[in-house]
Amino acid sequence: MDIGRSARYYYLRIRRLRGSPHQLAMGMAVGVFVGCLPIIPFQTAVAVALALCFGCSKLTAALGTWVSNPVDWYFLYYYSYKVGAVVIGLPEQKALFSQILASVQQGHSFIQVAEKIMAMGGLVAFAFVLGGVLIGLALSPLAYLIFLFVFKRFQKKHYAKKAYVAIPKSNKV
Repeated sequence: MDIGRSARYYYLRIRRLRGSPHQLAMGMAVGVFVGCLPIIPFQTAVAVALALCFGCSKLTAALGTWVSNPVDWYFLYYYSYKVGAVVIGLPEQKALFSQILASVQQGHSFIQVAEKIMAMGGLVAFAFVLGGVLIGLALSPLAYLIFLFVFKRFQKKHYAKKAYVAIPKSNKV
């Protein structure tokens, strides 16, 4: 399969999403917020449920959870823990985080990793969640503003193109 062709296909699919720019951007913001939480197997389900509650796009909410992807999990969760630990006053525990990352790199399931985190104490798990919430609260308004601009531009171009096609040319000389 041609990568350029696939990229263009998905680009066009995103351009043609239905909904107001506000609904689409709000869905993306909800997805980004949930994507910052350390609940990997449940992120999409939680994002879609919140999108239903807030009346925004379920599809863009699901897409927004990809802010946490295999490329940036390390950084996102490291800083989630770090921020949460600073807020609740936990001492620096590099060895603890190294054990968790080693477990992830060895391919342990989410349940095994979660059990390891919980075994380290409820404060450690709370630090992960609190840090994720705070990072999500910082990133989701940014995501909303960026994607509001993007979706407004996409729809403006889309409707301008439709209007241009819909106007018949006259043959007057």
